Amino acid sequence: MKELGLKYGCNPNQKPARIFMKDGELPVKVLCGNPGYINFLDALNAWQLVKELKEATGYPAAASFKHVSPAGAAIGLPLTPELKRSYFVGTAELSPLACAYVRARGSDRLSSFGDWAALSDVCDESTAKALSKEVSDGVIAPGYTKEALEILLTKRKGVYNIVEIDENYKPAPIEQKDVFGITFEQGRNEVKIDKSLLEKVVTEKRDIPEDAKNDLIIALITLKYTQSNSVCYTYGGQTIGVGAGQQSRIHCTRLAGNKADIWFLRQHKKVLSLPFRNDVGRPERDNAIDIYVSDDSDDLLRDGAWQQVFAVKPAPLTKKDKLAYLANITGVSLGSDAFFPFSDNIERAAKSGVSYIAEPGGSIRDDVVIEMCDKLGIAAAFIGTRLFHH
Repeated sequence: MKELGLKYGCNPNQKPARIFMKDGELPVKVLCGNPGYINFLDALNAWQLVKELKEATGYPAAASFKHVSPAGAAIGLPLTPELKRSYFVGTAELSPLACAYVRARGSDRLSSFGDWAALSDVCDESTAKALSKEVSDGVIAPGYTKEALEILLTKRKGVYNIVEIDENYKPAPIEQKDVFGITFEQGRNEVKIDKSLLEKVVTEKRDIPEDAKNDLIIALITLKYTQSNSVCYTYGGQTIGVGAGQQSRIHCTRLAGNKADIWFLRQHKKVLSLPFRNDVGRPERDNAIDIYVSDDSDDLLRDGAWQQVFAVKPAPLTKKDKLAYLANITGVSLGSDAFFPFSDNIERAAKSGVSYIAEPGGSIRDDVVIEMCDKLGIAAAFIGTRLFHH
């Protein structure tokens, strides 16, 4: 098949819409549903991300995409008991691929609502069960087991978007797109991201352990498919905060850092023991947790509000509680798609437990950035490669 019609473009008024190949056959098959224009933008960007993550780390990988940027990405490491509770997986046995998806979805559960999922490996039953419990628009994978497909075909009353991609497909080295009737052309971004990029450590602290190197690789590959400007925090084999599409790098750093803080606070003992009513769904729990850990928690805990989600009124998570908990966080990794122009980014990153940084370098203020890293005990590698994506 060379062409596939879509229900509409970015918006319902943008018709006709299609995807097609100028040469050869489409490398994708729609097994169920009717994916749209943005669905396929998410699917194809997300597929590239997870394919590269698996190649770079050797682990199964997954991503959760929204509006052509990742809300989360992860590799298939086992979950801690705290993460299982935070991600609402209970006592379910999870395959490595399912762990990757649950981690990717759990990176930023609020942003992942209605996501597009991408899987590096054939979707198995365990992963399909995890997907079936979430509000999601679709999934792309190189294949599906019989059991997995049976589960997914029942999702969203049988209209869930299920796409299969040829894992051996390799696109042309030159890519094009049209903007305002004008065709842009460039070579594909084929930069290979691996641990060799982390060899130029420019700070006094030089040791970057293997798990942190993996986290930095996850951050950099995630950034390669995130709308720029972008910054990504990673920890324990997954993203924990992505700041995408900001005009100012410090705003990227703050946005992603705030998301990272929320990710850690979701594992606070007060959050894990919140007394949710049995009839409250996952999205409502996510919204309640987001408000509970924020500065607006009084709005949730006032009379008439907390009864909608909680069986009994929980104790507040005070500012003192949050500061004390976050003060003990270390070992977080941070990637940036372009150089940090000012040291304020480093100062903000340190507040979210960042111990390791990978960024291109090349700023006229590199010395100031390095000095701040040294002051805060952060190891930083200059990778020499910019990762803008538009």
